Amino acid sequence: MLADLVDAGLGDVEVLLEHQLPHSKQRIDVVLCGVHPRGGQSSFVFLEVKQWSKAESYLSEVINIPGLPGKHLHPAEQVHGYRQYFVDHTPALVERPQAIHAAVYLHNARRADVSGLLKDNPRPASRLFTMDDKAAMGEHFNAVLDSSAPRRTNIAAGDELSGFAHRPTKPLLDLAAAEIKDREQFVLLDEQKVAYELVLQAVERSRAAQTRTVVIVEGGPGSGKSVIALSLLGELARRGRAVHHATGSKSFTSTMRKYAGRGSTRVQGLFKYFNAYVGCEPRELDVLICDEAHRIRERGVDRFTKKEKRERADRQVNELINVATVPVFLLDEHQVVRPGEMGSLKEITTAAHALGCEVEVVRLHDQLRCGGSVSYDTWVARLLGLGSAEPPIPWSKLAGPLDEGITLTTAASPEALESWVLEQRSRHGGGGRLTAGFCWPWSDPVQTPDGLRLVDDVRLGEWKRPWNAKGEKSVPDVPGSSYWATDERGFGQVGCIYTAQGFEYDWSGVIFGKDLVRRDGMWCAVRANSKDSEVKKADELHFSALIKNTYKVLLTRGMRGTAIFSEDPETQEFLEEMTR
Repeated sequence: MLADLVDAGLGDVEVLLEHQLPHSKQRIDVVLCGVHPRGGQSSFVFLEVKQWSKAESYLSEVINIPGLPGKHLHPAEQVHGYRQYFVDHTPALVERPQAIHAAVYLHNARRADVSGLLKDNPRPASRLFTMDDKAAMGEHFNAVLDSSAPRRTNIAAGDELSGFAHRPTKPLLDLAAAEIKDREQFVLLDEQKVAYELVLQAVERSRAAQTRTVVIVEGGPGSGKSVIALSLLGELARRGRAVHHATGSKSFTSTMRKYAGRGSTRVQGLFKYFNAYVGCEPRELDVLICDEAHRIRERGVDRFTKKEKRERADRQVNELINVATVPVFLLDEHQVVRPGEMGSLKEITTAAHALGCEVEVVRLHDQLRCGGSVSYDTWVARLLGLGSAEPPIPWSKLAGPLDEGITLTTAASPEALESWVLEQRSRHGGGGRLTAGFCWPWSDPVQTPDGLRLVDDVRLGEWKRPWNAKGEKSVPDVPGSSYWATDERGFGQVGCIYTAQGFEYDWSGVIFGKDLVRRDGMWCAVRANSKDSEVKKADELHFSALIKNTYKVLLTRGMRGTAIFSEDPETQEFLEEMTR
């Protein structure tokens, strides 16, 4: 690559390798930095470099690569997404987005071996070059980078790009309403775009050939599952397809209805619960988007289910598959937090095959939460022993230059924890919340001369705070439980797993209760210290997994920083060691 630049007369441009996108794990292979030959303003080329020698089109934006499993995003669409995402998150480029250019270099491929990609380029502005196109690539780069610019000028351009200030990733709920009307509010990257295109293609294929495809999108916290869900909902609704968005979470569905359906009862009606499909006829919908699908239960009936529907009830996963031509499941198996939740890749795949459906699986690897940190999810998994055989490791030994977007610390007391969140909000802006394991009673509000008030149930020494409100009970200056994470009045209460799951906020303070403590180098889940009556019904093996999953969820809500405190001294000492 460097030799090709020299041959093109661009040996003095500044070259940045593996440049990380803001608040994301994704990295641009090469960024060329210099000045434009006309006008002398800084100019940049985002370049994706691929080693493939062959590739073939599958859909307009999805390709197959011989020898590599799965489907892949067209590299021109990939680098276009990186460019758009970078511009969207860089205020300095709002007035001059043309400063960023995009291209692809397949340096091992001949034109004849990737002719489909060249012919079906979904983003013509993102030029695609092969080993046969070196001269054309040099001409293209020289059109946007001044080959006569001195080295120091190009270095300054590189410093400018590296020093750009970036706003945090677009908050999901702030843009949900616009998303239903205008899908371009969200930029989908890499596997996110692959999942999106596979669903749209499955819908069209089902109409043409009467086939049924189940699409499963698997990803950890903050990997963009709900962004995909809302993007699909908006696009399919605009195409006139019968589509619903469903979850098993009252808080999440209520919030989607409030924000995405703001001012429109019709839009609010697109957001359902999993148990809305008990006893439904097959293929009532074109697409059912099942967000937070790890919360699928064995059966969807409850005491409110009418007799005639109860008699036709099936396993919930079967109902969700049968009701739509293309069911879509977005899940994270390590967010199962209650007994009876059984949404997993294996369970859904087995049910889909039994019902005669094809299955497409997409795994998401990006991280739009936790500062886009490459290592934070790994640190949490190792800390709690979830999905990793590797032992816990101090943050300082795992974090690298690409993890600077996340702050991680411990607090010596609950007072210090609360003060830390308030200080971060004051100094850096954004919202913050305190959460805790379910280790304290949860009282109904009490009547006072001034009206109802919450009870300070969460008590640690002299420090005491109430849990979030129960349900939607009206308590003055307190949001209903469904909106605790999104209403600014929620900071005054401690949130629990059921109000935090599925949401995000900038600064997170997490209290480990005595339901999970460290003893002799091992985690011990203590049933007697849990106040969660549902979780306590689980057997010993599942109880421990549910408690660990609970703390995983709480530890991955913070977009910019997390502080931790445990009321158990031995556990606190361990957490202090791990956050160093």
